[in-house]
Amino acid sequence: MRNKLLKISNSLILLLFIGTLFSCSEEFLDRPPEDTFNAEEFYQTSEQISVATNFLYASPWFRYVSEAQWVIGELAGGTGRTWDPRNESFDLFAVNGSNNTLGLAWTSLWSVVAQANGVLNSLPTTPPEGVSQAEINNARGEARTMRALAYFHIVRIWGAVPIIENNTELADESFIPRHIISDVYQFIKNDLEFAVDNITNTKASEPGRISSNGAKALLSKVHLTREEYAQAYVLSSEVIQSGEFKLLGGTGDDGTPGSYRSLFLTENDNNLESIIALQWTGTGRFSEGNAVQSFYALSNITGTGDGFSAIGPSIDLQNSYENIDLDQRYAATIMEPDTFYPNLNGGFTSPSPANVDAQGTRKAILKYVVGTPASNGGGAAGSYPNNTYQLRYADVLLINAESIIRGGVGSMEEAEININKIRNRAGLPSITNPTFEDLFKERKLEFAFEMVHWFDAIRRDDATTYLSNIERGWFFNDGTEISSRVVTVTEDKLLFPYPTNETINNPGLLEPPIPFFN
Repeated sequence: MRNKLLKISNSLILLLFIGTLFSCSEEFLDRPPEDTFNAEEFYQTSEQISVATNFLYASPWFRYVSEAQWVIGELAGGTGRTWDPRNESFDLFAVNGSNNTLGLAWTSLWSVVAQANGVLNSLPTTPPEGVSQAEINNARGEARTMRALAYFHIVRIWGAVPIIENNTELADESFIPRHIISDVYQFIKNDLEFAVDNITNTKASEPGRISSNGAKALLSKVHLTREEYAQAYVLSSEVIQSGEFKLLGGTGDDGTPGSYRSLFLTENDNNLESIIALQWTGTGRFSEGNAVQSFYALSNITGTGDGFSAIGPSIDLQNSYENIDLDQRYAATIMEPDTFYPNLNGGFTSPSPANVDAQGTRKAILKYVVGTPASNGGGAAGSYPNNTYQLRYADVLLINAESIIRGGVGSMEEAEININKIRNRAGLPSITNPTFEDLFKERKLEFAFEMVHWFDAIRRDDATTYLSNIERGWFFNDGTEISSRVVTVTEDKLLFPYPTNETINNPGLLEPPIPFFN
């Protein structure tokens, strides 16, 4: 189902143009032109307030999701591998400040922050006639959730960074200090707590927008990342008990008709499991659709001249499945040779083994590969209409279980129930007394190629040891032998360097971080 929030009448095109005024191209502090109209004066109706945040669900995220998030999440995380010279340094932990992909991630994520700040600073402070304060606060809650989500990625990639609430006020500054990591996280929590209290959207009323429980789910993940297990447990439990989200597929009352593979079909965008997803369209225009398929897919699938197989499923990932015949996640994530895929291009048989060998893995990627525009609701090369998840309900179940296992809150029975919902939906039998390693493995397989494994790996107490033991090699001799490669990962590699051009433009990034809150 396509999300109605992206179907905007021509009379509101001008409002979308307002969003572009706050866009950053090269600098994260680019300011809107001063000779334009007053955006605050434009937001005069409920409909105009409602669409104020539309832009935040797509375009400013484009470069990060399409070209950088999978590089960081899967290559550095070790679930994917590559020989591609543009990104192999992430696999080898040899990234420096001049890396183009790292620069794209920085620019795109700060663009989200700037766009969100633009919305927050232009929405009316006093409700116009016919508009309620609740409607304005709902829009503010959405914008603050998107800003929090962007900062959540930024702080986990770079650590201490500037906290910015108004780009225009700082646009002329040549020295902007970075802030301590704990304060960046507090800023994120403040945004999400506001969103939880003020968003009135629900999954039923606005299936593509962030709801209050959606913001709460993200807040629970932030607390989990900070090892604040009691808070993560309470919040994730509240989201579970709300009944607003469900597994797609699953068993009994836990799911709706479908399967794990169904999660990644364009026709199931904004399904009941989707909590926060970026809302791409099939227009084919640059940055309105996502380009993940371009990099994941084999060349003969997309029908648009792309399909670069720039990353393949690592040997480590392939060896992590306990039973590839039972586990639906394997067949939905990894493409085998000489296999028929009924949901791809009206029915597609993958090539022979010699032609299914993405980056020496003897396999290819299927997840987020959706096929030709003609069979998939539009799109074009580098611009496809399928949503990309930032958070789904399976994550909430596992957040809850991890809080119990690592934090000693709740009951092990709850942890078992939530982990087994994930395993049973995948076709695997239930387990008892799950350990952290059991949970970590479920996260690894459940979210493979959803660009998040790096963020899970660096949360481990033994992150450097785990990452240093991943098999990052490739198959040769028709897949009968492995050219093994492991990379020693040290503590300093768990954060990435700031882009060099940004440290030149703002030397404050090289100075010790300072507190933001008194």
